[in-house]
This record gives sequence, structure tokens and C-alpha cells, in this order.
Amino acid sequence: MAVPSVSTQGVRQGAPTLIGFAKSLVDPLLILLMLGLSTIGHGYPIRGAEVVLGLITFSLTYPGTIPFRHRKLGLLREIAGSWGMVVALLMGIGYATGFISAFETRVLVGWMIATPAVLFLVHWSSPYFVPKVLALQHSQIAIVIGANASGRRLARVFNTDPFGTTRVIAFFDDRESQRLGEVSEAPIAGRVAEVANFVRSNGVHQIYVALPMASQPRILKLLDDLRDTTASIYFVPDIFMYDLIQARVDAVGGIPIVAVCESPFHGTVGLTKRLSDLFIATTAIILTAPVMLAIAIAIKIAMPGPVLFKQRRYGLDGREITVWKFRSMKVAEDGANVRQATKDDDRITPLGRFLRRTSLDELPQFFNVLQGRMSVVGPRPHAVSHNELFRKVIKGYMVRHKVKPGITGWAQINGARGETAQLEDMERRIRYDLEYLRQWSLRLDLYIIWRTIRLVFKDPQAY
Repeated sequence: MAVPSVSTQGVRQGAPTLIGFAKSLVDPLLILLMLGLSTIGHGYPIRGAEVVLGLITFSLTYPGTIPFRHRKLGLLREIAGSWGMVVALLMGIGYATGFISAFETRVLVGWMIATPAVLFLVHWSSPYFVPKVLALQHSQIAIVIGANASGRRLARVFNTDPFGTTRVIAFFDDRESQRLGEVSEAPIAGRVAEVANFVRSNGVHQIYVALPMASQPRILKLLDDLRDTTASIYFVPDIFMYDLIQARVDAVGGIPIVAVCESPFHGTVGLTKRLSDLFIATTAIILTAPVMLAIAIAIKIAMPGPVLFKQRRYGLDGREITVWKFRSMKVAEDGANVRQATKDDDRITPLGRFLRRTSLDELPQFFNVLQGRMSVVGPRPHAVSHNELFRKVIKGYMVRHKVKPGITGWAQINGARGETAQLEDMERRIRYDLEYLRQWSLRLDLYIIWRTIRLVFKDPQAY
């Protein structure tokens, strides 16, 4: 996976942009609107039950992921799948608590059918009308101090973004034209000492300083010169040359800090993740208890030895944990060298082959989730010996341990499971794991669970 280019939305900040805030609210509010319309349209008043249902649904669907910028392939399928998982979760909660009896069937059915249709229409049309709305706003004139790689990339993002309202009109740099080479994103308007006069005479709104930190004296002089202007000033640190994982701007004691690589599960987001894990794991254990009992008896009859296989794995922050699975092999390897299971592996028993192919051997890991060692969705845990091998040869390998390992994950539903015979196979899996960390949402977790259920009986990589 290529290192992402600089983006105006690449780092999360304390004050989100208006368009970002609108993007997070559109889907949840549309869903609430359809619930209200379905209730009123069928001749019923909005009561406390509908308000509670609306609050639960809002928490499951916020923040929204409406694609303001482009139309995704398979958009209808994606919306139907995501909404289907939300509906399934709500129905499960409703039946488990008896809360579903408080609603008329016609109201719920109408809401569940109409919502994905409305979401599709809004998602499909948004790349057309959102730029027109943004075009009504006044453009922000910007300049960039430093025509280096970071500054030029930032200018390119601003000037080619049809949804942006900021346009870079000039660069300022003290280097000679021979050293700068061809700069096509905007003209070189002068040296750093000339910035203040240019800002005052050209009505510049925003200044982006892309100078290296070694240029501190020049930066301090520049800031002093700009004191009598009204332009907003931003720094473009060199972190954008790196692969950002949940990057965020914060302040500690009034000192600004930039988190380059961080877990997505902090504060209320972490609480949401944990509560969803507890609910899903508890539900799964209750539903599969008879199956797990039957598997345990079958293993005990088919082969001597323990029913459960315990193996050491790395968990959150690289701490060692013990993971449980139904035993599917004649041996129980957990030493310095653990051989990965391969197709037609003679260590796998006939019963074990069935369990592995259907992923039923993973069911005891729901107890690991209840213990807090694992999550339902996350990067799959590898044997400790494999971790020690691959962490030395794959860049960013240990970043996957910024979150708890999962029973299933983004890599698994994209075909990156099973044997990693070549280094490239493991690198592909790690790319998916890191993408999951960047893009995490509760909706993504529900989608992964839904895809995993579909793959249980037909995954060619399961052996």
C-alpha cells in the first residue's frame, strides 16, 4: 500500500470542518427522519419508544460515511449490507429485551425498507450537488512558505480539490530557481522576507509554513513580520511524509502535539467498541453453546488429549496473551518454532479439517473477548514465534498491536488469511490490518462480521 499523500483531512483535529461535521451527521439524521416519517405516515404518534429506538440507532450509525467526493462502486450493495447489519443488531436487542413488542410491524418494515433507498439516493447525488453548494462560499486565498515536497504536495491538494474553498496562489522560498527546479503548482512570488508585504497587498487569508524545523530563526522572524496582518498561519510538519495511523492534533498543557500513530479506540469510541464486543460475544456464546458442546464431545471421542488448544499470542500493545481454540491437530505446538498449517497438512485430523474449514474451531475465542484479551473484529493474532520473525522484516508490523487482536478482521474477509508461504503474503495481510486501523468505524466492524458469516462455509483459504 502506497504511503498516502498529504490531505487536508489527514489529521483529526479538535475542531472539525463544517463539511466534515455535516458528513458525519447526514446518514444518522436521514435514518432518524425515515423512522419519524414511517411512524407518522402509518398514523401513529412519536412516543418514548421511538425516541429510544432513534437514540440507539443514532449511536450505531454515527459518524456517517456519506461519500461527498465520489460515487463508490457497489454503493447500493454497501448501503444494503451496512443497514442490514444495523437492523439485525437492533432486532437482536429487541427480541432479547422484549422491546420490539412496543412497535407496530408496519412502521418497522416501512422504515427498514425506505431507509436504504433514501440513503442510496442521497449518497449517489451528493458528489453532484455538494460542490455546487461549496461554490457559493468565498474562496480562501493562501500562500505556501517553502516550495519543498511537503509544500508543493499541499498546494496540489488544495488547487485540485473540487470540494475545497482554499486556493494557493504563490510560493515563497529563499532558494535560487536552479535549486528549486520547475514548480508547476503555483508561481514563486519572492523570498521569505517579502511575505508580509505580499500578504497585506493581496488580501491573503491563509499562510502555510512548510519550512523544515531547522529553519527556526527564519520562522520566528516571519511570525514577527506577520503580526500586523489578519492571515491565519499554519505549520506543515514533515510528518506528512510518513504513513499516518489515526493521526490527531492535541494540546498538552497548552503545548500543541501531533500524534502520528495512535489507536482509534480512545474515550467514548473505546467504550463503544468494548460494549459492542461484549454484546456480540455474549450473543454468540448463547447461540452457539449447543454447537460448542457437541464439538467438545466430538473432539474427545475422535482423539486423545485436551479439547481446547491454548497458544501464546501478542495482544494489545504487544503484551503476551493466551488464545483459546478447539484443538484441530494431533499436536499442540507453542514453542520457539511453530509451523503454519498448510493445505493437506498431515497434523490436522479429519474432524479438525472440518472445524478449520468452517471456522468453528475459533468459537472459544468469544470467551477471550469477554475476558478483554481480544475483540470480535481486529487484526488476527499470530503465534509469538511468527511475530518475532516478521516484525524484523516488515515495516510497521507491530503497529497492528495498537488494538486488541480479533476473531475476524479486514484482512480475512479480503482473502489474506491462511498460510503465508511468501513474505509478500504476510505483507499483504499487514497492509489490510493497518488500513483497518485508519478507517475504523462501528459500521465497518458490522460489515466485517457480516462478510465473515458469509465466508464461513466457502472460504478457499480456510484449511
